[in-house]
Amino acid sequence: MLKAFRYRLCPTKAQEAALNEQLRLCRNLYNAALQERRDAYRKAGKTVTGYDQMKSLAEIKAALPEYRGVYSQVLQDVLKRLDRAFQAFFRRVNVGQTPGYPRFKGAGWYDSICYPQSGFSVSNKTAFFSKIGNIRIRLHRPLEGKVKTATIRKECGEWYVSYVCEVEVQPLPATGSAVGVDVGTTWFCITSDGEFTENPRHFRTAMKRLRVAQRAVARKRNKRSNRRRKAVRRVAKLHRKVSRQRLDFHHKTALKLVRENDLIAHEDLNVGGMGRGNLARSIHDVGWGQFFSLLSQKAEWAARKVVRVDPRYTSQRCNTCGHTCRENRASQSRFRCVACGHQENADLNAAQNILGRAAPSGINVAVVNASVA
Repeated sequence: MLKAFRYRLCPTKAQEAALNEQLRLCRNLYNAALQERRDAYRKAGKTVTGYDQMKSLAEIKAALPEYRGVYSQVLQDVLKRLDRAFQAFFRRVNVGQTPGYPRFKGAGWYDSICYPQSGFSVSNKTAFFSKIGNIRIRLHRPLEGKVKTATIRKECGEWYVSYVCEVEVQPLPATGSAVGVDVGTTWFCITSDGEFTENPRHFRTAMKRLRVAQRAVARKRNKRSNRRRKAVRRVAKLHRKVSRQRLDFHHKTALKLVRENDLIAHEDLNVGGMGRGNLARSIHDVGWGQFFSLLSQKAEWAARKVVRVDPRYTSQRCNTCGHTCRENRASQSRFRCVACGHQENADLNAAQNILGRAAPSGINVAVVNASVA
């Protein structure tokens, strides 16, 4: 499987200028290639492919000598990135969706360059990139497996590199345990064995500081001033801190579930659709989509199994007798079955139902449910 390792780069001022220049050239190439595709189709009804555009790179380098300072595979990856954007656009059109047409990248919206195969290497203190040189790197943990690609990214004025490596799966010893996980906004997740994990609400905690920082941006009328640029960077750093806090919390929670259980079952939620409702802020703050993705990746790494179950009526079905109706939800937090009288925490009852629906996957959950009851 593939695993990514991310490290901080510490370029000199000259290297940072070279990196910024490469980002500018790659962005211009992306926009020019997009313009070529648009004009070819609108004026002549002709479709230009990514392979057609890659064949023109030699002519571009001859006409514009500055592109000789960019590694050839980096330029090819720029055109492949645009080609993937068009493939995704047409795929959505074919299934009846209404996607947005690929957009031109403005200054600051093209923030990464990729070395897809070669032209890079890494040692304990430096990372080498063709056409750039050796850059100091903070290698806080060793790389594993075979390095496949390297991506340099600019983030809030700082530089990072992500190495994608091909690594072997490292199975964890079997625990004989299976668990159902119900997620929410009051509690982050509730397991079928009765463990409640608090929702840290990182964005809500940072909202006061964000309001102050965003008002400072709004007061800067001149959009090209250095003061406004610094104010925008302060807002970006606050958002980055919230994102990192959420990611760290998701990593730790997912890792704990994977270490303790052979099977983890959770609801197959339409997180994107739920994020457009009345609870959009709370749902985006809790970040279920990222958590489920990390949980699947860690389970694959440890040879565990993650099962997505149908979320319908998991909160209305009695885990004891199976009776399902809306009246079973006595309140938001309590569950009381009108048929058998069974009472339970509503989220815990839902987690037990989620685990029960994983039974068709060949997992015996009777022992787990009996121990919880």
